[in-house]
Amino acid sequence: MPTFAAFDGTQLSYDVIGSGRPLICLPGGPARASVYLGDLGGLGAQRRLIRLDLRGSGGSAAPADPATYRCDRQVGDVEALREHLGVEQIDVLAHSAGGDLAVLYTARYPERVASLALITPSAQALGIEFTERDRREAAGLRMGEPWFTEAYGALGRIWTGRGTDADWEGVRPFTYGRWDAAARAHAASGAAQRNADAAARYAAEGAFDPESTRAALAGFGAPVLVLAGELDGGPRPRVAGEVARVFPRGECVVQRDGGHFPWLDDAGWFVGAVAGFLG
Repeated sequence: MPTFAAFDGTQLSYDVIGSGRPLICLPGGPARASVYLGDLGGLGAQRRLIRLDLRGSGGSAAPADPATYRCDRQVGDVEALREHLGVEQIDVLAHSAGGDLAVLYTARYPERVASLALITPSAQALGIEFTERDRREAAGLRMGEPWFTEAYGALGRIWTGRGTDADWEGVRPFTYGRWDAAARAHAASGAAQRNADAAARYAAEGAFDPESTRAALAGFGAPVLVLAGELDGGPRPRVAGEVARVFPRGECVVQRDGGHFPWLDDAGWFVGAVAGFLG
């Protein structure tokens, strides 16, 4: 895998899929190796996907200073990747917790972002939280599923602080629109792909200043897509709409029967929506 040096000398790696204009892909987790993104349902046939492994995950080295796992500290890594690629502007796609990193990068370097696609994004950087009400509402949409009773029981124990590792495993079906073999395999790979220490530090105190970030984005003129899954609890479609409204040119689209990994739930629809947005 190609590598480059981050702002502090940490060696970071990225993978390249497809050809054409590059699309920087920031993974979620947080701190999950970007391999879980795959080719984003076939989007690699439309664009050259540059999947970045965040520091300490996948093929990227762990930093000498663990404090640099904090989300705002990793903004410099994205800028170092842009400089390494030798391009003036980048199109950015970010999934889940990667959405916070993409938002902070855009706020700091708005002139470098040609377009921004936020896929079922976290929005702590904007002061938008996903509540228990959101999770319960999304879970209620799955009552007809054969796995619902067991998974909902595990979810209840997590909400009351009694959740075990088995319970966290048990609620995974809620994050996929279809709990089929592909989803099970994708979910099973998650633990091995994630750096728990990096994940714990990602949103540490001081990582986010929503008021300043919103102010910096108020004049951002490039197009922004926020894509939500109809069945996802984080974000719910209405919350995704709230995220989109932060940006002057933000738009929100919702994938019917989609979950938190929409390229797995309906690859054709996902690729059409994202490729259409990117033009």
